[in-house]
Amino acid sequence: MIETEHLTKAFGEKVVVNDLTLSVARGEFFVFLGPNGAGKTTTIRMLAGLLFPTRGTIRICGHDTQRDGVHAKAFLSYIPDQPYLYDKLSGREFLDFVARVYGMGRGQRASAIGQWIEIFEMKEYIDELCQSYSHGMKQRVVIASALVHDPRVIVVDEPMVGLDPKSTRLTKDIFRERARQGVTIFMSTHTISIAEEVADRVGIIQRGTMIAYGTPADIRRAGRTDARFEDAFLKLTTEENETEKTPSGT
Repeated sequence: MIETEHLTKAFGEKVVVNDLTLSVARGEFFVFLGPNGAGKTTTIRMLAGLLFPTRGTIRICGHDTQRDGVHAKAFLSYIPDQPYLYDKLSGREFLDFVARVYGMGRGQRASAIGQWIEIFEMKEYIDELCQSYSHGMKQRVVIASALVHDPRVIVVDEPMVGLDPKSTRLTKDIFRERARQGVTIFMSTHTISIAEEVADRVGIIQRGTMIAYGTPADIRRAGRTDARFEDAFLKLTTEENETEKTPSGT
């Protein structure tokens, strides 16, 4: 459902994503981990079609995002790390706008929007202007907008930021249920515990390069620890830093 081949993104002389090749299958919950500045958000934005690669290709459900971007995006939803809404629309109007973009009919839109308003408990504020929303309220609307058209691929960048514990649990449960139904989830997060809890497979990126890739158990083995997943992540990323600093020939 998601395939990248030799995906590279440079800004001038700085290579932010370097030769990234991976495949995420139908119904797989893939979690992307890495330190700040590792290249996670840049990768996410390329998958969503907001940035074009310097080199390499991306395919979403078999559609090349550069050659056939409209069809690729028809199968995909993107949840950014910062929720963006139109201030002068209500939450309901925003959801209706997104549903219209994806070609949903009036009855289908009303049914789907009503469902997600109920699920995320947004009745009290959904008809108020978005400019009055808190960060958490905006995030719930944005997540609902990404689900309203029943996408086959969901690309998510730090979705839990600003959510209360109940909404965080609900969002994780929704994503896992969608994965069980065959939806592909590609999620970037800094929260190691969430990655370990939900991921079928994990990729760890460091300075734009994938340094570990596999199931949580594979990551523990790569980090040479049978203990906490967090310990394996920290060991892998720390060793990578130490290797980078060690002069050649020593």
